[in-house]
Amino acid sequence: MQLTDIARIILLILLIVCAVGVNFGKSLLQAVIIFMSYSSIMCILWVILESPDLAITEAAVGAGVSSVLFMLTLRRIHTEDLRVENQTLENQTLKNQTLKKEAGNVEAQTENEESGE
Repeated sequence: MQLTDIARIILLILLIVCAVGVNFGKSLLQAVIIFMSYSSIMCILWVILESPDLAITEAAVGAGVSSVLFMLTLRRIHTEDLRVENQTLENQTLKNQTLKKEAGNVEAQTENEESGE
């Protein structure tokens, strides 16, 4: 067995690990990073298999453009989540203030009724 055969086997095992790892990642950021690793390993495999045109395409599209688009999407999702969370907190604060006002009004009504009797 030659060194290139061993390298191919190791890279194929890493490729499988990356493919499975994307599914079991704890966060979307981890999945994107593992996907980038997957594309980089594929790029190396294409070079070993003597397909430099595919290697360049995989590096440019797989590890490059797709990864940048995924990162931008993650940033936008994070920003949207923060906006929704802030809006929810504002709505909750308004509800609490309304409930306090209503409770105060009920107490004042009760006191008025008691003093009127």
